[in-house]
Amino acid sequence: MITKLISGKFNVWLILILLLTACGQKQQGVSESAATSTPAAAESQSSQTAPSPTPTEPVKAVPIEFTDVTAQAGIKFRHNNGAYGKKYLPETTGSGCAFLDYDNDGWQDLLLINSMDFEDAPKKRRSVMALYHNNQNGTFTDVTAQAGLARPMYGMGAAIGDYDNDGWQDIYVSCLGANHLFRNLGNGKFADVTAKTGVAGLPGDFSTSAAWLDYDKDGRLDLFVGNYVAWSIDKDLNCTLDGTNKSYCTPESYKGQTARLYHNLGNKFEEVTEKAGLNDPTSKSLGVATFDFNRDGWLDIFVSNDTQPNKLYKNNGNGTFSEVAVTAGVAFSEEGKARAGMGVDVADYDGSGYPSLIIGNFSNEMLGVYHNEGKSGLFIDEAPASTLGQATLLSLTFGLFFFDYDLDGRQDIFLANGHVADDINKVQPKITYAMPPKLFRNEGRKKFSEVSRKAGKPFQKASVARGTAYGDFDNDGDLDILVTTNGGPAMLLRNDGGNQNRFVKFRTVGSATNHDGIGTKITVVLPDGSKQWQMVHSGSSYCSQSELALTFGIGSADKIERVDIEWPSGKVEKLAGVAINQLHTLKEANGIAESKALPMAMPSPSPSPAATTVAPR
Repeated sequence: MITKLISGKFNVWLILILLLTACGQKQQGVSESAATSTPAAAESQSSQTAPSPTPTEPVKAVPIEFTDVTAQAGIKFRHNNGAYGKKYLPETTGSGCAFLDYDNDGWQDLLLINSMDFEDAPKKRRSVMALYHNNQNGTFTDVTAQAGLARPMYGMGAAIGDYDNDGWQDIYVSCLGANHLFRNLGNGKFADVTAKTGVAGLPGDFSTSAAWLDYDKDGRLDLFVGNYVAWSIDKDLNCTLDGTNKSYCTPESYKGQTARLYHNLGNKFEEVTEKAGLNDPTSKSLGVATFDFNRDGWLDIFVSNDTQPNKLYKNNGNGTFSEVAVTAGVAFSEEGKARAGMGVDVADYDGSGYPSLIIGNFSNEMLGVYHNEGKSGLFIDEAPASTLGQATLLSLTFGLFFFDYDLDGRQDIFLANGHVADDINKVQPKITYAMPPKLFRNEGRKKFSEVSRKAGKPFQKASVARGTAYGDFDNDGDLDILVTTNGGPAMLLRNDGGNQNRFVKFRTVGSATNHDGIGTKITVVLPDGSKQWQMVHSGSSYCSQSELALTFGIGSADKIERVDIEWPSGKVEKLAGVAINQLHTLKEANGIAESKALPMAMPSPSPSPAATTVAPR
């Protein structure tokens, strides 16, 4: 991709930052194991807690493989990108996926977003998104039609959140053209409430990743939607790689589009993009992540842009945001160039107490690993000097995420790869169109090792991957992977062996806070004083949504000293005696409301989708 050099002033700034960081010692470490199995007691606190870093020693790896169970699970979805030889730009973007529990039965269901044929296509195929109900026995049933979701659209991404606080997860689908909000009616069906809520966007929007967040802490989920470029059939351009045949144009050929922020008013939304200071028509957004990068208690927004500088919007706490990507060091690469940013995710991968960023980039650009330096508000890209950078140089990464696949207490990294040009090998012999995924194990002390070859057959198989998400679909405690491919099948990869280590899981239910508890920070404190923390969040990856429940791996430990919960409302609770290897439902100001031991038994035969719908929790 063509990139744009930044000013000399920024290069001077970058040198100063590097000198400053060289003078100070970087904090390292993510907690090692521990947890307890006594009854839980909650105490409310008025002061906020913050994790302190604890250096870690290497933890012995346990043998784990991922198994492709797509066929045996009954998933027959195939993505339709509408391609028929015209080389339209949207054909390259693929679509996303999501884990969600739409019927509140405690089992993660699957949502796979689909696109459709273009209006000038000679033949029209019927293609719609797919909602798969979890049968609780390792299989799924396609319930798209009966759920009211069999609607043709050029879908891109999904964001899951209970926007009306009624206890049922709703679905937002970003599209090329009008976006859609589907309200969960609580009876296995959804209603399209886009028109009455006002979140369709403009007719010319090319929306990609989206995320729910409560940016003003009023207890209602607001919506941030990333937009890509101003493309339409009548604006399509003729580009070529070899000087003869038409190829897909790069985003530099088209004008950008501003992202949009919608403020939740209760029964409808108000677009507040300009009022909030977020209007930026130069953006070409593909990834969106929400996080509190400076730990001031307000959710900030990161946007990864394709061939444009990335954006970091700092929440000012008064309904407005300030763009600080350049001063924070996340706008450009280490060389001062705008890269082709794709998906993005956030986690505290080294136990510093602050969330860091990973960004998928184009081939020959490598992964971006921006370490959060803490109170300074600065980030340093550690990929160029690490094995992560070397191992991802030739990859084109769309979807990606942090997750603890081996439950050892450290955040590992999964990458879904695939090029955009099916003829790329003609001009770049080392680059392929289809690419295998990659898995990196966090060894502690900021070191990652690639374990793809040991992770099972799916990691030896090349595909044109796009969206990806994680979730525990079989309720055995470890995290499984869902992947979409561009113009191809979806893949469900079951984690086999991750639950050899111990863990604890949390689901949050807010009262003063939004019902899903999005924005809640949970810290697990171990008997040796070490800690690890995560935040409940929507969005991240590429056009996808992982399960909202948080999974904490604790290795071989058998005790948890304490669990601290910081709700967006300001309420802080401390829980003692939290049982391990269980899923705990936390209710704001009430501690643990429900606990379920994992792995859960899988009944057979499975209940029908209608019979599994239960009351909101």
